[in-house]
Amino acid sequence: VQLQASGGGLVQAGDSLRLSCAASGRTFSWYTMSWFRQVPGKEREFVAASWRSTGKTYYADSVKGRFTISRDVAKNTVDLQMANLKPEDTAVYYCAAGSPILSSFRQEVGYANWGPGTQVTVSS
Repeated sequence: VQLQASGGGLVQAGDSLRLSCAASGRTFSWYTMSWFRQVPGKEREFVAASWRSTGKTYYADSVKGRFTISRDVAKNTVDLQMANLKPEDTAVYYCAAGSPILSSFRQEVGYANWGPGTQVTVSS
């Protein structure tokens, strides 16, 4: 599956932003879809996931209550709605597709397919 993320940009603290990831292929529903983010000099970190079979969602503690992941199977898209953004949310955001097990879905190793990333910058 090929992935393409969009929607990044420059916003102020407290603003909202919506990222979208479009996936190619007819097996979209087979994959757990997740968002990760990375800042220079740090490892890529998990943000949110939408589980492949149940649609159950998971979030990093740092974004819980502010970010919402949603998928549209008909459109083959997975979105990340981000609210009350903070400067520490500044990063390159990546969408990922894979078939991780429960012990690995918060880690890069759980995903075989990655989009090119989109920059989100939150000014204070």
